[in-house]
Amino acid sequence: MKTTSVMIVGVGGQGSLLASRLLGTLLTDEGYDVKVSEVHGMSQRGGSVVTYVRYGEKVYSPIVTEGECDYIISFEKLEAARYASCLRKGGKIIVNTQEIDPMPVIIGAAAYPEGILEELKAAGYDVADFDALTPAVEAGSAKAVNIVLMGYFAGCLGLPREKWEKALEKVIKPKFLEMNRKAFALGWEAV
Repeated sequence: MKTTSVMIVGVGGQGSLLASRLLGTLLTDEGYDVKVSEVHGMSQRGGSVVTYVRYGEKVYSPIVTEGECDYIISFEKLEAARYASCLRKGGKIIVNTQEIDPMPVIIGAAAYPEGILEELKAAGYDVADFDALTPAVEAGSAKAVNIVLMGYFAGCLGLPREKWEKALEKVIKPKFLEMNRKAFALGWEAV
């Protein structure tokens, strides 16, 4: 069985580490060899954050190199563009259409780039873009964007929803479980 590589990219505070833990838990429960790696960057200051999840029969390294990633799950448009070169031919980018201004935009030194998703599509990338923020708010918190995106991604993997539900129970604190179940369901239904 081939090793599958997933990159989860976003901005510090968006919950990419929780998303990678959810995916890693699910895949481990399914009997895959799973390797997870995190690169924080300036995550505490709203900087770029990337996590790698690789799984298969036997995985030797958690790191994804340029041109070998099967899926990129991006919590923000600019982060999708930043990591698009990591995608292999035939890979897929799932991206939240939300824009989070990086520091140069916040301080007025630059403008947020326009047409990011259109440029990715024109370059031949398979991009599935949707607003994950609205369903997250509907579920109960803007912070649930990560789980909405994982619900959307779940539809791409084809594993039964019940298995994802069990993984949610393992990684989400009980007081936030119902909200995250709803967020996951809204992402699942958006596919």
